[in-house]
Amino acid sequence: MPLLSNVVGFSLFGLATRFYQLGIQRRNLFENPGGHVIAMAVFGYGGYWAYRWDIRAAELLALKREEIRQRRGQVAMTADERTYSRPVLVSFTL
Repeated sequence: MPLLSNVVGFSLFGLATRFYQLGIQRRNLFENPGGHVIAMAVFGYGGYWAYRWDIRAAELLALKREEIRQRRGQVAMTADERTYSRPVLVSFTL
């Protein structure tokens, strides 16, 4: 459903830009319906790729977060090994 709403939303935005373009040129808005279809198709295709990019970016972020979590775990493990492997000498002087 998000894919459909994304594509339809971008297509309607393409139609609005086509109407705006024709309005600026002061041409009849319903003169060439093929141009409207092309604008809607191009913007709908852009909406499809925006949806795909959103999915891919979420996957990449999840992978990167997992890598960071693993690195932090390794750093914590080595820090724990260093603190427990050496005796700590504490001297108090007044």
